[in-house]
Parts: sequence; structure tokens; C-alpha cells
Amino acid sequence: MADNTENPFVHPSAFVDEGCTIGPGTKIWHFCHIISGTRIGASCSLGQNVMAGPDVLIGDNCKIQNNVSIYKGVTLQDNVFCGPSCVFTNVLTPRAGVERKDEFAPTLVKKGATIGANATIVCGHTLGRYCTIGAGAVVTRDVPDHALMVGVPARQVGWVSCSGDILGKDLVCPRTHEKYRESETGLELVQGLQK
Repeated sequence: MADNTENPFVHPSAFVDEGCTIGPGTKIWHFCHIISGTRIGASCSLGQNVMAGPDVLIGDNCKIQNNVSIYKGVTLQDNVFCGPSCVFTNVLTPRAGVERKDEFAPTLVKKGATIGANATIVCGHTLGRYCTIGAGAVVTRDVPDHALMVGVPARQVGWVSCSGDILGKDLVCPRTHEKYRESETGLELVQGLQK
């Protein structure tokens, strides 16, 4: 993770429009375009050919890999990972000849979520905290916290821990030994049971 005292780095081939905010330690790489009104937090990394905006919100410590476009209406909370060439949509019924900018459907990606390479997130949905969307999946509904989603359309096939490890039936993380339990929003960490 970058030191938060660093100034942001913007590669000379990238364009950052007026009216954007970029947090300390953030790195914006080759051929990116950050459109006006976009706010990017601290210690983020935006890979080659990323487009964000207008008016997009990106939290701290997000990793956005190559060839990702983040359109108006998308919000990424802290610690979100967007794999290479993952896709966000912003209109449910697009037509080239019909103006639908007033129909953008918001998409919220909550803290710690991971979106795999080439996955598609259909607009108007929320991806829960620490969920994992498998490579190539197509998300067409809300995703619970810690859910593991795969396929077209994406379906839940299990649970993952905060560290991204697949949980067994005991809901104990094999890496950290943290214990989870089911909740109204998906899974939640049981405090005080870490080995």
C-alpha cells in the first residue's frame, strides 16, 4: 500500500479533468481518463486504460486493473478490487438513438468486495461487503455480504472470508481462523473468536 503522505502520481499519458479530487498516494497509470466531478480516495491504483466519471466516487485503497470503465452512478467503497476488463453498466435498456442519461441506475460496491476479470455488473444493484464475483460472472441482482458468486447469470455457490478465502460449512476462515455467522445481510464476523 502506498504511503498516504505521498502526492498522487498521474502518468503523463493520462488525462485528469478539472474538478476531480485525487487522494494522496494514489497512482493513475497509462492512458487513463478521469472525468470531472470524480473523487478518488487515498492509496488507490488505476491501471492502464481506466476511465472513471463523471461524478464517480472511489474510496481509499481501491485497485482497479486495466481496461475498466466506471460510469456515473457507480460508487466503490474502500478496499474494492476490480479485475482486468470487468464491466459496469449504467442503463438497463440502452439504445444508441435514445437519450437515457436520466435513467442511470446506481450501483454500490461495498467495502472489501472483489470483482473478477471480465465480470459484468448490471446496474441498479448492490455488491455486499467482502463478496467475491468470479471471473466472467454476470451479476443481475443484489449480492449478500461475503457471498461467492459465479456463472451467467451469477449465482451464489458459497461464502468467502474478509481475506478472500473460501469458507467451509463451519464458516471458519482457513487462513485467519476467524469465525463467521449468517446475518440478515449475508455473513458477519463473530468478534472475539479468532485463534
